[in-house]
Amino acid sequence: MAHDILIVDDEPDIRMLVTGILRDEGYETREAADSDSAIAAFKLRRPALVILDIWLQGSRLDGLGILEVLHREEPHVPAVMISGHGTIETAVQAIQHGAYDFIEKPFKSDRLLLIVRRAIEAAQLQRENSELRLRAGAETELIGTSPQMRELRAAVEKVAPTGSRVLVTGPAGAGKEVVARMLHTLSRRVSEPFMVLNCATLNPSRLEDELFGVEAGADPMTSPRRAGTLEHAHGGTLLLDEVADMPLETQGKIVRVLQDQAFERVGGATRVKVDVRVIATTNRDLAAEIQAGRFREDLYYRLNVVPLRIPALRERREDIPALARHFLARSAEASGLALRDLSEDALAVLQAYDWPGNVRQLRNLMDWLLIMAPGEPREPLRAEHLPPDIGAAAPTVLRWERGGEIMSLPLREARELFERQYLLAQLNRFAGNISRTASFVGMERSALHRKLKTLGVNADDRAAVNGNG
Repeated sequence: MAHDILIVDDEPDIRMLVTGILRDEGYETREAADSDSAIAAFKLRRPALVILDIWLQGSRLDGLGILEVLHREEPHVPAVMISGHGTIETAVQAIQHGAYDFIEKPFKSDRLLLIVRRAIEAAQLQRENSELRLRAGAETELIGTSPQMRELRAAVEKVAPTGSRVLVTGPAGAGKEVVARMLHTLSRRVSEPFMVLNCATLNPSRLEDELFGVEAGADPMTSPRRAGTLEHAHGGTLLLDEVADMPLETQGKIVRVLQDQAFERVGGATRVKVDVRVIATTNRDLAAEIQAGRFREDLYYRLNVVPLRIPALRERREDIPALARHFLARSAEASGLALRDLSEDALAVLQAYDWPGNVRQLRNLMDWLLIMAPGEPREPLRAEHLPPDIGAAAPTVLRWERGGEIMSLPLREARELFERQYLLAQLNRFAGNISRTASFVGMERSALHRKLKTLGVNADDRAAVNGNG
């Protein structure tokens, strides 16, 4: 996406020269001849960079005055100052006022382009670092090789470069924001902002202030204008997280934003134009919300251009080992603790559990395990290290309490008892799937069928396994 640059100079020839140089390099430009038109253009749409002449004839404010106003509006927009009467003192003063650099007229086009490119790159780096500090540890990768995850990854890779709006649905904690971040990372907007507005956690009375920003009050010094999330997301991606929690009145305004790519700040009348890709997530059934009158049908169809569904963790149990080890590695790196592996019995328990909190719950458990589990770092984490509520869902063979009974049996009967419990546990682990169970235990599918029949595992037992899984 081309960067938008605002050129402010009282000389038409200079504006025309700078515009020509920048447009030849693929930049978009806008022009202003004085402070009032410069500030109005800035408010209309936040540029990626401002080129400001210091001395402006017939202007209410000079370049340094304009710079001060613009930085009150948006302190992270870089500015390059230019002047035909420059001195060392002027250059120092410009930098002290927050300018990225100073260029003296007449200037060479190569130097102008170099400084423009460096100023935009520096602003992008500052924005990325700020986001990393605010959202450290954010996941941008879908872990797992299950058919559901392979299909989801393929869909994300296909839609990400298109710029289409996407509605991501799935239960809480399943990874909807991870999908949204992947869509941004794989898009043409990857170098632009990724902004998140959580509609569920914000007070409804503050939601519009956060989304649209607030216009300046009668005294701009005490009540300055504040840009909202939409404005900060210009050129990039806006995630409306848990969009079903957005008030109906705000939903109507979002419909107009999606239609016009423009909005008004709260308390203002100026139309602010933006170029934003909107991704929305929800854990609710929006069709039911529409029927109940809590969600606008026109907003649903504008957001649901490309629907993506994330399965619950219990629907893709085969991904649990890879996810658990991934989160253990992330936790070890963040905490400085030694990385530990998971034993097969622990993995079997994790795969048998239903995970009501989905991937988020598994990640939190891995953090807890690495810190609280006893034993040496070289020792694997075992089933007995897991919390009681997780272990309670474990197959019987993994929490064996029949030692007295098995010791009283002849070897053949004891072996059959163990094999029956072992195979039921593996069936539980693989949600009753005979083929995957046979592959894991190292048997042919037909041989496993015969073994289950010999051990007295009937259709009712397998149905119970499926019901628990």
